[in-house]
Amino acid sequence: MDTAWVALALTLKVAGWATVINMVLGVAVGLALSRWRFVGRDVIDALLTLPMVLPPTVLGYYLLVLLGRHGVIGQWLKTTLGIQLIFTWQGAVIAASVVAFPLVFKAARAAFENVEPSLEQAARVLGLSEAAVFFRVTLPLAWRGILAGSLLAFARATGEFGATLMVAGSIAGETQTLSIAVYEAVQAGQDATANFLVLVTSVSCLALLLSAGYLAPGRIAGHTQRGAR
Repeated sequence: MDTAWVALALTLKVAGWATVINMVLGVAVGLALSRWRFVGRDVIDALLTLPMVLPPTVLGYYLLVLLGRHGVIGQWLKTTLGIQLIFTWQGAVIAASVVAFPLVFKAARAAFENVEPSLEQAARVLGLSEAAVFFRVTLPLAWRGILAGSLLAFARATGEFGATLMVAGSIAGETQTLSIAVYEAVQAGQDATANFLVLVTSVSCLALLLSAGYLAPGRIAGHTQRGAR
């Protein structure tokens, strides 16, 4: 069972870092696409949402092409900074981030689009800067949707398998996440370990889904209206 706990700890680390990265990038991109109108916006939206529909192995292949020793980014990182991402837990973070990014991005964009523009305009009239408007008006009104998307992204990163396996491999104690450990346990006939890992993963994801559902803006509004009655 020691391997199971190590895989669990690594999974939480990978999913945690992936979620933090996606919260920063997803909020920034979601805000930009919700506010700016320009030619090709729908194309960019489709490209950023693509990881939701592409097979994880295809995403893993793209990442290998980019981050591999002979890839455009991977070769530059290796020769310039001495960094290698393939078969490392950092590579697993990148794979999980790419797969889970659309969940944060779409939730953030929808949350920002639901913010009443008149409230932001009123804050500007009162003399607040754009940064102050964002942190004091826009973000407080949109945070529930962003958090819900982030929880879903964390759950998705926790269960990521295909892209992570291709980019980070299955090195016990270094890159072997929960989903990969389940696969390896089943292949090795270790039923007890597989059952434990499946149970931990299922319970964790269920808890995250329930939390995300509760934090959804529409659900919160419904509870508020019923409480007011």
